[in-house]
Amino acid sequence: MSRMSMFNSPLLLGFDQLEPTLDRLAKNAEGYPPYNIEKIGDNGLRITLAVAGFAIDDLVIELVENQLSVRGKQADDSDRIFLHRGIAARQFQRAFMLADGIEVLGARLDNGLLAIDLARPVVEPRIRTIRIDGSEAEAGRTDNTVDITARRTGSR
Repeated sequence: MSRMSMFNSPLLLGFDQLEPTLDRLAKNAEGYPPYNIEKIGDNGLRITLAVAGFAIDDLVIELVENQLSVRGKQADDSDRIFLHRGIAARQFQRAFMLADGIEVLGARLDNGLLAIDLARPVVEPRIRTIRIDGSEAEAGRTDNTVDITARRTGSR
């Protein structure tokens, strides 16, 4: 039995890749490490992950296409003998899908919190006028080109 796609509407052209992306992110829904997403100023975002016990060398941040991945793996210290180990030294991977144009500005680790700063670009609305050609007999010509001109509107 095939699964019904939520993006099979003829009104959603070009969104066919969104469903596999959402499926991939749903598999990444584990709750560790906890994180916050904050709005910083008009166009800034900050993702903050609680990574207590991880050093800078234990963490890797990668951006592959639009997917931001944060991985953490602590080195196992075999010289230490624990009588009780209540603090888990587990590895993790957390992924965030970024919208087109989002830029990663940088990251910092402070007091067990990994903060990743992002910038959302200011998008200028584009207005397009598309020339409509009539039939060859009406237009008196033989080429069937479509002229698309784009202009930017002024900032608000």
